[in-house]
Amino acid sequence: MDRTNALVERIFRNAGAALELYSIYLGERLGLYQALADKGPATSVELAERTGTNERYIREWLEHHAASGLVDVDDVKAAPTERRYTLPAEHIPVLADEDHVDYHGYKGVELARAARMLPDLVEAYRTGDAPPHQPWEPEGRAEFNRPTYLNRLGKEWLPAIPEVDERLRADPPARVADFACGTGWSSIAMAQSYPRITVQGVDLDGDAIAAAQAHAQETGLSDRVTFSVADASETLSGRFDLVTILEALHDMSQPVDALRTARSMLADGGSVLVLDELVEDEFTAPASELEQYHYGWSLMSCLPDAMGDPDSAATGALMRPDTLRRYATEAGFSQTQVLPFHTDLFRFYRLIP
Repeated sequence: MDRTNALVERIFRNAGAALELYSIYLGERLGLYQALADKGPATSVELAERTGTNERYIREWLEHHAASGLVDVDDVKAAPTERRYTLPAEHIPVLADEDHVDYHGYKGVELARAARMLPDLVEAYRTGDAPPHQPWEPEGRAEFNRPTYLNRLGKEWLPAIPEVDERLRADPPARVADFACGTGWSSIAMAQSYPRITVQGVDLDGDAIAAAQAHAQETGLSDRVTFSVADASETLSGRFDLVTILEALHDMSQPVDALRTARSMLADGGSVLVLDELVEDEFTAPASELEQYHYGWSLMSCLPDAMGDPDSAATGALMRPDTLRRYATEAGFSQTQVLPFHTDLFRFYRLIP
């Protein structure tokens, strides 16, 4: 019974946590965090006026957030419409500053998109197919790695690989291919940190590529950063000094083909950089919270994304180091280096022909 009661309590807590993320979705979509961060404390009346929303809804949202410790309230005894709420300075990077590495306001968007596909996912689990492509609207796409790439990819991670860093700084200017580039922030981050290089990003998602092209224009890098809709298994023209596959290889239905293509594109001395999930070396149960987190996304997104191909490798998010080594060997690489650094979420591999 103790184990039964513990599970009941766990599910209850998790339901509250899921609802909190949906409340964060509301705050992000309605601009409530930004309004509190930019213009300071507000009553429900003032915040509704700032954001063009309904006061009664906003009052409930603020009370929920105060009860949950996400915002502070000056006087709990004040009349409901006179209570003044503050977004704590420590919470601004997490909920309102999209450029900060600690920004997590996108989590509500991720969970909302995941929930929208659940009926299709149930059917996919029955048939073994992939669920239909998820449209971007109404909430758009969460650019969850944007601040991480802009703050760390070219400023910390690539400089920590001496041979790669040296080539990206040298003449003649290096060429980089960025597989599964999404909305382009990895490509842009590399070009910002290495002003000599050119980057060619490819992705299967036409909407993502359109967004990436707009981002390149906005950042003034469209002369050195280009994007196209293409499969990672298709060879791009010319030779590249670096090919990057960042948090994407495990999503690909044919990862060996993608790696084989990347290898064929390398110039002399070139290599492939793979960033993927930081997972245990082998299956374990019960597992850490991080492992559970990766399995959750594998169930909801990563594995389904790869299941449309009947010959799919069906890797899932838990691509363990031995699996990556096997893929690299099958693709013709002679060395797979597990780089001697990682983040809280990612492990880095360098593949050498």
